[in-house]
Amino acid sequence: MWTAFMWGGISASAVVIGALAALFLKIPKRVFGWIMAFGTGTLIGAATFELLGDALNDGGIIPTAIGFTAGAVVYTLFDLLISAKGGAGRKRSGRSGDSNQSGLGIFAGTVMDAIPESIMLGASLLAGNGVSVVLVVSIFVSNIPEGLSSTVGLQGNKYSRAKIMLMWLSVLLISALAALGGYLFLEQLPEEMGAAIGAFAGGGIIAMICSTMMPEAFEEGGPVVGLIASMGLLVSLLLDL
Repeated sequence: MWTAFMWGGISASAVVIGALAALFLKIPKRVFGWIMAFGTGTLIGAATFELLGDALNDGGIIPTAIGFTAGAVVYTLFDLLISAKGGAGRKRSGRSGDSNQSGLGIFAGTVMDAIPESIMLGASLLAGNGVSVVLVVSIFVSNIPEGLSSTVGLQGNKYSRAKIMLMWLSVLLISALAALGGYLFLEQLPEEMGAAIGAFAGGGIIAMICSTMMPEAFEEGGPVVGLIASMGLLVSLLLDL
């Protein structure tokens, strides 16, 4: 049980690492894009090979399709809501909007991105074969640029270093609790329901990648991000072997 909590915290600690890098290092914007592109590739692989693959094997096509579609729809609706509150630029490194509204939106959006990933990370322990390396690596890598870009945006909105770090430590704790919740909650469900929830998380992750990570990666990193994202997907495949 506490192993799930630990791995949720470890994967989310990359947000704090990215925040520290943004606060104390001067990193070119194109590097933001390259790291995010690699994280995009690994997350696509994790959602496909781990979440959707397992959902198909455990529950079949109908629960998988329903769960995946519901996850994408729910994420999109929440993304629209949070974007309207100032969180549209949570993975952007520029200033946007009113400082309080934008800062709260960035924080809420980051939590929304982290929860489905962490839940399925905790659930991956239920198979009894240890944590999913693919999910840990994918979530960790994708969280680094999120911490980088969001921190730069928060600094542009006049947030202090202490307040920024407190926000990201809160995200770390929430992610760890979500992983713990995924382990405890999904353990009680029948296979079909667990499969649908896994697919739900996969749909949310794919929607998040397409609406936030891919546009930012291309904007900052240029056309080369396609190659980098492809290498991220390849790494995800190799880790799943």
